[in-house]
Amino acid sequence: MTPNLLEVKNLKVYFYDDEGRELKAVDGVSFSLNRGETIALVGESGCGKSVTSMALLRLVDSRGKIAGGEVIFNGRNLLLLPESKMREIRGKDIAMIFQEPSSALNPVYTIGDQIVEAIMLHQKLHLRRAREVAIEMLRLVGIPAPEKRLDEYPHELSGGMKQRAMIAMALSCRPQLLIADEPTTSLDVTIQAQILELIRELQKKLDMALILITHDLGIVADMAERVIVMYAGKVVEEGNRFEIFKNPLHPYTMGLLNSIPRLDVEKKRLDTIPGVVPEPSSFPVGCRFRGRCGFETQECTQDPPRQSVSSTHSVFCHHWEKVKSINPEVLKDAGISNS
Repeated sequence: MTPNLLEVKNLKVYFYDDEGRELKAVDGVSFSLNRGETIALVGESGCGKSVTSMALLRLVDSRGKIAGGEVIFNGRNLLLLPESKMREIRGKDIAMIFQEPSSALNPVYTIGDQIVEAIMLHQKLHLRRAREVAIEMLRLVGIPAPEKRLDEYPHELSGGMKQRAMIAMALSCRPQLLIADEPTTSLDVTIQAQILELIRELQKKLDMALILITHDLGIVADMAERVIVMYAGKVVEEGNRFEIFKNPLHPYTMGLLNSIPRLDVEKKRLDTIPGVVPEPSSFPVGCRFRGRCGFETQECTQDPPRQSVSSTHSVFCHHWEKVKSINPEVLKDAGISNS
């Protein structure tokens, strides 16, 4: 059996506030990823999705630290490598599309300067050949007149063009793993569809694994093979997309799915999950979703164990069987067929 490309085991990322309190932004997250596979990390803002992705590349903010766990990539624990080795892996073997291209692109350098630098660093090409490769990548991601765009600055490009340039930069060294953190944020729906289709095509062409970070369940239904639902720094449910959309077993997952507008049900107001994600400084003891959950009992003051419902579907909830008995079938409304 071919080993997983990526194996994340009990990853913990802690930050510290001005008073020195420990804030457990990511607390014991585990998942795996096969070569060429797409998984989605799903959850509300503040659930730990982006922090998890940054920890995979060891790019955690200086106010925090990776407090424990393992990140096994191609058989090596990235958390134990010297920084010089990590610099070789970032951009070459693992690349990332950041959430906001206007912030990620350096405004004082041309698009070409930023793409060419990565190509020269990781592929050891001379300047002329690196520029040729950069032009090829801009053409590949659908940017017209790439020879001209190469010498333009980020502010001269539209939002969609900047996002395509970010994708070109991320894929310029043909990585084995691409992390896409909200890759369609702030884009209109037409450009959003184009960007997602582009990522899908390039993934197939390069046989690349993809971690998609999003709160948009429509994108998840369209792109992901497996779904990992996170809440308050922990994984609460994991399964393939059919299991998650057809048979959600955690109250939080069910709440997310119930909030999707449905064409066959007339409602004046969309369903919402009461309350807000708690601050890391005030996570409740036991299940972190209690206080917002309609199934809460005294038992929820204890950490919920992992329940393996099938070989691919697991949930962390004391009352998953109650959820199973009432959850709605949302598979059809999410645009997924069983075929």
